[in-house]
Amino acid sequence: MKIVKKLDIFILKQFALLFAGTFFICLFIFMMQFLWRWVDELIGKGLSLDILGRFFFYATMTLVPMSLPLAILLASLISFGNMGERLELLAMKSAGIPLVRILRPVFIFVIMVSFGSFYFQNVVSPESSKQLAALIYSMRQKSPELEIPEGVFYNEIPGYNLFVEQKDPEKGMLYGIMIYNQGSSFDDTQVVLADSGRLQSTADQMHLQLTLYDGQRFRNMQNTGSAMDRTTVPYMRETFKEEIDLIPFDNTLNLTDASLFDNNAKTKNLSQLTRGVDSLRQSLDSIGRDQFEQYRYGFLAHTRLNGRKDSASLRARVARHPLNIDSINQQATDDLRGQVTRSALSRAQSGEAQTSMMQDYSSHNNRILREHSLERHKKFTLSLACIIFFFIGAPLGAIIRKGGLGVPVVVSVIIFILYYIVNASGEKLAKSGAWDATFGAWLSTMVLAPIGGWLTWKSNQDSAVFNFEGYQRFFRRLLGLRLHRNISRKEIIMEDPDYPRLLPELRQFSNDCAAYVQAHHLRFMPNYFRVFFHYEPDIVVMGLCDRLEAFILELSNSRDARIIATLNDMPIMAPDAHTRPFRNARRNAIVGVFFPVGIVLWIRIWRYRLRLWHDLEQLQKQAKYICQRIEKEGLA
Repeated sequence: MKIVKKLDIFILKQFALLFAGTFFICLFIFMMQFLWRWVDELIGKGLSLDILGRFFFYATMTLVPMSLPLAILLASLISFGNMGERLELLAMKSAGIPLVRILRPVFIFVIMVSFGSFYFQNVVSPESSKQLAALIYSMRQKSPELEIPEGVFYNEIPGYNLFVEQKDPEKGMLYGIMIYNQGSSFDDTQVVLADSGRLQSTADQMHLQLTLYDGQRFRNMQNTGSAMDRTTVPYMRETFKEEIDLIPFDNTLNLTDASLFDNNAKTKNLSQLTRGVDSLRQSLDSIGRDQFEQYRYGFLAHTRLNGRKDSASLRARVARHPLNIDSINQQATDDLRGQVTRSALSRAQSGEAQTSMMQDYSSHNNRILREHSLERHKKFTLSLACIIFFFIGAPLGAIIRKGGLGVPVVVSVIIFILYYIVNASGEKLAKSGAWDATFGAWLSTMVLAPIGGWLTWKSNQDSAVFNFEGYQRFFRRLLGLRLHRNISRKEIIMEDPDYPRLLPELRQFSNDCAAYVQAHHLRFMPNYFRVFFHYEPDIVVMGLCDRLEAFILELSNSRDARIIATLNDMPIMAPDAHTRPFRNARRNAIVGVFFPVGIVLWIRIWRYRLRLWHDLEQLQKQAKYICQRIEKEGLA
């Protein structure tokens, strides 16, 4: 018996060809999104084809793991939708092959793709991310005139701090310029203020040409006094209409060493991330222990005693000879009290500064720790997303039974947007520290995995998941909505209604409705215990409903248009909606015990009783009208 059958080869071929096409389409879409993000780094910098090729290659390698889940989702939707539309899935199921068996060859292929995704994330993507980060950093340094931000001091040009209030990228103009040029010493400091200017590279790419308009230059003169006497430093003030400065700056693309980005979480594999998480936790634990010691014993525990730190000796001496602070304070002079106060204030300020510094350091390390934890979990969640998307796309395609690029593309985009929103929200909350990193990274998996399992089960059971009429019936029953009768006058009537027999039956039906209304007091609230714990079928209402439908069935053959119109006004009655919320006695008891839910359903039952009362009143009038019509027209 062959392990791989012809049917497996057929199904796998259908999926693999579509997967290859959808993968490159998804990769192209993500690549365009990435290019749009970094387009400012590429335009106008004169990058060679070699640099551009390396940029696109490294970017493609980092986007492969993200493209695989969407490609699997789209390919499974289209392939199984095509087989369902061509009735191939129906033929397989008719031959006794369950859906789980049909999915098996593609499932094995998806598992292999999932392992390939993990290999990319653990081996290829970290190195590609490292090289891409180095390349982007190098491209940023190539033309600094394009990178100057507004309202922030820019110090990427060696020896210069440049502040620009506003810039016009189209004209290449800078407005509200302030430049600090710190030379080899304080004596060479220059400050330049200009109304506008322009910064651009020279033709040889070795200098920056800074053209300034309507400005002033302030320059320190040689100081003949003491180096510490800053008040005696003379300066020179110069006003200009236009000035051109050449700043030495190698504007050629010098590739940055990629090892500078080794500490980034995205450039590490799984083992490096694990070691990084352990080392960061140890560092944070040591910081916490040091802070605990300082807060417990105070900063006196870290002062020098006998020329060395001896906090344990200090604590022992304080324990043996406790100090009476009040008596010492009374015996001390005013100068000594002031000296002690200043010393205590200095120690408090020093402790506050040290605590603030340690807090910033701990916050920084905590953020890096969360980033490392997220990246470690993402290597598993993105790989598992390939399998989850397959179990969403394949059953959904079998249920929808629509192939091509229409409905499957719309459905896959909606599902992927849902995945992206949930995943991005979880990662954002995990990075901010509001959620645990594990929960934030696995949130999308926890949301989509049950959906995939439910769709697979429904598809294997041949359930009509997208039967909108079934959903309409459910919501009509939930909200108590009813359909209206649509009886039209027949052109050809084979047998007229038996009016002589119907006339007394209709009168009796009207009297029975009136008797039921008078006996059961439907306008009052029902008994809570009987509704949920002591169900009794209302045989009278069931009989009235059956008689009503029999009258309508026979009178629908009437030739009288007014009788037909009256039949359309008769309500469609539910024989047991006013007696209990569920048909199952156990469900009724459960919701009755849970008092808040039971109250809502109890009020709903009262609403059905009021509706039944209104229906019976309306049926009495309509039955009497039909009887009068039969007598008036002489039909009986």
